[in-house]
Amino acid sequence: MPLPSVFSDNNRYEVACDQAIAMCDGNLRSTIKALIMANEFLETEVAELQDALATCFAQAKNDAA
Repeated sequence: MPLPSVFSDNNRYEVACDQAIAMCDGNLRSTIKALIMANEFLETEVAELQDALATCFAQAKNDAA
């Protein structure tokens, strides 16, 4: 029976964590700040995409009426 994909995901996360820390010269505080900033950027992008989709659906609904 194959091992669950959790093991490969865990390894992927370990590698990504090591890379993020290395990009911040081993400074864990800088790494956390960078990840928080990246997360906030992505949250903003998601909100903008949701707004754009809502606008598109509203226009399509109006065009169909």
